[in-house]
Amino acid sequence: MFLVETYSLAVILCIVTMICWGSWPNMQKLTDRAWRFELFYWDYVWGIVIVSLLFAVTLGNSGTEGRSFWADMQQADIRSCVSTMIGGVIFNAGNILFVAAIAIAGMSVAFPIAAGLGLVIGVVTNYIAVPVGDPSYLFIGVVLIIGAMIFSGAAYKRLSQKQNKVSRKGILLSIAAGILFGFFYRFIAGSMAPDFDHPTAGKLTPYTAVVIFAIGALLSNVLLNTLLMKKPISGNPVGYTDYFRGSTKNHLMGIAGGLIWGTGLILSILSAGQAGYAISFGLGQGNAMIAAFWGVFIWKEFKNIAGTSGLLTWMFVCYIVGLILIILSR
Repeated sequence: MFLVETYSLAVILCIVTMICWGSWPNMQKLTDRAWRFELFYWDYVWGIVIVSLLFAVTLGNSGTEGRSFWADMQQADIRSCVSTMIGGVIFNAGNILFVAAIAIAGMSVAFPIAAGLGLVIGVVTNYIAVPVGDPSYLFIGVVLIIGAMIFSGAAYKRLSQKQNKVSRKGILLSIAAGILFGFFYRFIAGSMAPDFDHPTAGKLTPYTAVVIFAIGALLSNVLLNTLLMKKPISGNPVGYTDYFRGSTKNHLMGIAGGLIWGTGLILSILSAGQAGYAISFGLGQGNAMIAAFWGVFIWKEFKNIAGTSGLLTWMFVCYIVGLILIILSR
């Protein structure tokens, strides 16, 4: 299978992960205004399943390093499979709340809170499990990203005051999503072999782990998203007939969102072999900076909002410096 052999390549792929994880919600914005996020999310999960299988049967079966995808599937033990499947369930629950938060409060609030909180919890839990990297650089970088969250939150507060509304529900959903985001990655990492080149018997290699993760997300979606369709967080209930009446464009945007996020996950897991799980996850969670870029410069969410330009500038500075320190920690 194809593996990442150098730290420099791992950093590059982590940056691509960051771009993927910060950009996929734009697909939701490109759907019709009446297309509910619950319906969008079905296609999104299918997109993750599709891209995980595509990578597995291509790069996962190429080269001579490690175990091929097919061989890895045959030897995987039940504990490893259950662990990464649980990761899929946790991620799916968090991401459903996250997509709901975006629909209610916008990317400007959902990303800084959910991604920032997920980054802090995820880096700490993954570093405790596998302590790779200089902790001083790593955790100073995390502190700076917390600072970026604070600046972003202050900017959003001014946006809310301008619009004369504060979406408390959107904030609470973002916090819940962030907590779940902080734990899903550890379950994937716990299922995998420490050395991808010479994998331990029974443990999983990256491509297999991501496929089983995607299956866990899909199976849990049958329960979680169906429940949400019947008892929505906001709006009227929707049914499966509403989904099948959706336009081709709306379905394609959902699948594209899943393809983008799933690609980021695969690259992140592959990079962890050289960077370590804490650094790989931490860099990927810089996605809030990418989402802020989209929100500020493309969607103009802060246009004509007095006093936000300085806050957003400091937000970007803290994010960039924080991410550089996380890179240097290795």
